[in-house]
Amino acid sequence: MSARIHPLLRTPGQPAKVASVELFFDLVYVFAVTQLSHHLLEHLTLLGVLQTAILWFAVWLGWQYTAWVSNWFNPEHLVIRTMLMVLMGLALLVSAAIPEAFGERGLLFALSFVAIQVGRTLFVLASLGRGHALTPNFLRILCWLLVSSAFWIAGGLNEGAPRLVLWLLAVACEYASPMAGFPVPGLGRSRTSDWTINGGHLAERCQLFVIIALGESVLATGASFAHAHHPGLAVWVAFAISFVGCVAMWWMYFDTSSGDATHVIEHSDDPGRLGAYFHYVHVLLIAGVIVSAVADDLVVAHPLDPVSPKYAAVLIGGPLVYLFGNALFKRVVYGRFPLSHLLGMATLAAAWPLLPRINLLAAGASTTAVLVLVTVWGAYYRRSGDRASSMQHD
Repeated sequence: MSARIHPLLRTPGQPAKVASVELFFDLVYVFAVTQLSHHLLEHLTLLGVLQTAILWFAVWLGWQYTAWVSNWFNPEHLVIRTMLMVLMGLALLVSAAIPEAFGERGLLFALSFVAIQVGRTLFVLASLGRGHALTPNFLRILCWLLVSSAFWIAGGLNEGAPRLVLWLLAVACEYASPMAGFPVPGLGRSRTSDWTINGGHLAERCQLFVIIALGESVLATGASFAHAHHPGLAVWVAFAISFVGCVAMWWMYFDTSSGDATHVIEHSDDPGRLGAYFHYVHVLLIAGVIVSAVADDLVVAHPLDPVSPKYAAVLIGGPLVYLFGNALFKRVVYGRFPLSHLLGMATLAAAWPLLPRINLLAAGASTTAVLVLVTVWGAYYRRSGDRASSMQHD
């Protein structure tokens, strides 16, 4: 069967626009991101960070694999729309289980997540049939997902350290297997050149998830301010600082690279390879936003409190991971690692030991200042380049 005549696939040669049903599907991940940030806020220990990271990787993997499927399949078709609604319901269960995923709801989290990953893949295989060019790729994916599913379910049936280790192995299977092309004995391995994706669609889907994560920063800032019954000057200043930091993160990503990313991936000889890079980079970038949202919550809620070591880790860790992820993203798009981001990361690392000497408000102002400076540098560099290019064309 040819991909060109398959009734469920997108029409070849036509732009793959993000459908309204995909935006509706994303709503459940607004809840997931909120659950993750709250989980981290309530478990600010090394173990809590590791647990939250595992849960975040699971949330991202479920969303990202679905984004690839909706890149190939037409989400406006009734069958695909129904599939997305089913996955959305399962993702809601996954999200609801996050607070107790390492407690009494571990098995619910695992079974719901496995149902998303394996169920979606089985549906795709049943829809494509044996003769389609994409079928071997999804067969390999299914094999790897069955292995990871065993780890997820076994972890859900265990507690404590065994659950942690088993779920780490599950994440490693699902996150690392695309790097190697999902190799399976007898089935070979997939090549990124075989992943005939629409680059613009995948780039836009990643951008929309960045917006979801930034929305959590806005919610954390607004909610903390709303809970202050008689906000003093410190709370007002903390509110402004947190909001400016969120704006800087948005500007840094969307002003200088997101639009160019769409162009680069659409005109690439191997869009599947770039799509895979997006898969790996955005999980870090968005994680930085989520951690920064936790920092915003702390700064607005307790601006005059001293910075404890765990608070310092959050205040520095969020912007640091975001800058690193953003730098990798720009490395994919432009082929270079931006100097502004390197210096910003170095400044944050140097400031880390100094934060326990000041309060949360001053610490938040310091990290926001770094984000703003990096953003201004990048925006100025871009506009200077645009002016030079325009003069050359004139």
